[in-house]
Amino acid sequence: MAVTWRLPAGAVLAAAVLTASFIAPQAATAAGAPAAIEPQAAAVVKINEVESSGGTPGDWVELTNTGPVDADVSGFIVKDSDDTHSFVIAGGTSIAPGGYYAADVDPSFGLGSSDSARLFTPDGTTLVDSYSWTSHAATTYGRCPDGTGAFTTTSSSTKGAVNDCGTTAPPTGPAAEAWPGGASVATADPNGVLGGNLSGLAYDPSGTAAPGTLWAVKNGPSTLYKLTYNGTTWAPDASSDWAGGKALRYPDGTGDPDTEGVTFTAAGPDGGAYVSTERNNSANTVSRPEVLKFDTAATGTTLSATMEWNLTADLPAVAPNSGLEAISWISDAFLVSKGFIDEKTGAAYSPSTYADHGDGLFFVGLEANGTIYAYALNQVTGGYTRVATIASGFTGVMDLEFEPETGNFWAECDDTCNGRSATLAIADSGATQGRFAVTHVYERPTGMPNYNNEGFAIAPQTQCVSGLKPVYWSDDTNDDGNALRSGTIACTPLPVQTVPVGVLSLKPLGVASTIAPGGTVTGLGAKLVDRAGTPAGGERITFRITGPATFAGGALAANVVTGADGVALTPTIAAGNVGRVVVSAVRGGSSTVSLPVITVVKSAASVTATVTAATSSVDQKVTLTVSATNTSAVPVTIQLKTAYGTKTQVKVAPGATVTQAFPTRLTKIASGSATVVVTSPAGQRTFAAPYAAATAG
Repeated sequence: MAVTWRLPAGAVLAAAVLTASFIAPQAATAAGAPAAIEPQAAAVVKINEVESSGGTPGDWVELTNTGPVDADVSGFIVKDSDDTHSFVIAGGTSIAPGGYYAADVDPSFGLGSSDSARLFTPDGTTLVDSYSWTSHAATTYGRCPDGTGAFTTTSSSTKGAVNDCGTTAPPTGPAAEAWPGGASVATADPNGVLGGNLSGLAYDPSGTAAPGTLWAVKNGPSTLYKLTYNGTTWAPDASSDWAGGKALRYPDGTGDPDTEGVTFTAAGPDGGAYVSTERNNSANTVSRPEVLKFDTAATGTTLSATMEWNLTADLPAVAPNSGLEAISWISDAFLVSKGFIDEKTGAAYSPSTYADHGDGLFFVGLEANGTIYAYALNQVTGGYTRVATIASGFTGVMDLEFEPETGNFWAECDDTCNGRSATLAIADSGATQGRFAVTHVYERPTGMPNYNNEGFAIAPQTQCVSGLKPVYWSDDTNDDGNALRSGTIACTPLPVQTVPVGVLSLKPLGVASTIAPGGTVTGLGAKLVDRAGTPAGGERITFRITGPATFAGGALAANVVTGADGVALTPTIAAGNVGRVVVSAVRGGSSTVSLPVITVVKSAASVTATVTAATSSVDQKVTLTVSATNTSAVPVTIQLKTAYGTKTQVKVAPGATVTQAFPTRLTKIASGSATVVVTSPAGQRTFAAPYAAATAG
């Protein structure tokens, strides 16, 4: 018997509680599904409400039909987070437009306190919709409004009826404001060149008022573009094999990653391009949310990833094309300065907790739920640790953009949210102190139609003209043959508003140091001042390393913006082999300066200590003599310690020997050991110098 779930004509919705238990059981066909399925069902049927604890008669998952005609869900499969748990919807079942169907899953499986509800087509692999939670709701989890809204905790359970979202709509954050910039938007790429599927954007500043470089990724076929401004449009760079963009592959050189977002660390493109992906287009029915790293300096028209972080196990189960859409990077220095909370430890974020993660955290946005996840990505092992989970304020997030000059963290939504954007900030007080929270929501510029914009990038403060600077969007649909559009956004005033006097100059900061291979150095940097000595804030300084060392993460260059005091400090410097390391600082229009030298030497001095015991010819007492020779390559401090006294000698040259005779004032001593402590800039080492028993005479 075919069963259609319809709204009772003229009846109150709450009176019609429709559950799967009312459906007469039907045997599955040999194929496990009806011969024909409503073609539109997978597109219009949504999970609408979930009861994971205390339901009647048990746990259930409610579906709704958001389409205009009946949706045939015969053979559709409901699962929790375990693929071995499944509930098959009986054949002949359809849902009327605006109607509901509640699947009583408890006889098949129970929903846990931290679990997922997933809906699949009859093939059991094509994901239609899903929702995940980390604890039972006091009532139920439901969409507000029905079918289209984000999931929230409902005011009461309404199985088979419209969700109870309270007497008023649940709070969704700040009310939307007008776009904070110009109303007009213009096409910014040559018509018909980039094509469809252009997704994430990242802007690399030039360091001056001149345009920088705009980087973009295409999600299919997977391509990374380097775009330069020719005075009229942003077109692919014709040099170094970039003319047609570069195809992206997984580390083994295969596949077609569905690349959706792109970002850089403080090192800029020299430190590699990091992209967020949803799946492998070559196996497009399987979700594969990952972050991949590519060397932008590599030659050829194809780039294979140099690092891979597969986040599938740590993220909610999502449809293959609803994975990691957005990515951005925020420096440790900024996060620490704002009191960012590490949700894994429950304490203030401490970068040293996460070995080899570089100098910042990566923030990725999941299209399926609009949630932002912060990760420490191990740059050596490919491991990862989730540090925070952040609500973007949207049901889906398409791109993320952090402005280091202003501290604004942007989340962008596409035509699903009518082109709105939001800014987030780390709260300095209240219930969300130390956590990112939405501060503003902005409408798209009035001059821009509701395009499928999946990429978003903002130019730096150096490009401000009359209080406005450029902003860019990429249109995945390539409307009217253009994939890139530009507009303007208001320039956020920097803390320092003093107009520089004359040419700006750099002053090196820090002290020379000697470290061992594998050691690190912090505190080097440069201060940018004008002719009058006034600090210049908001300017980009590029640091470059020459010699056996790198910035954390393996980069040889890093871009850092000066603060209000004009100071920019290098990221942590990690030493490699023995040698001399020179770090230079440069700003466009200013001379290059070298920072204090770092010398990398062997880890510790090699010291030979000899001890002799002899009798005194004067008073017949034992004298203990201790010697230590510095066999290292640098001057050291040597301390000779015995039970009869201590001798410390500083600046002991390589090859030099320190000897000290210690009177014991005893006629007889037992065997023992003197201690020799050697201290060098590379560290400290302690040696034992044994001696035999001795008798004066």
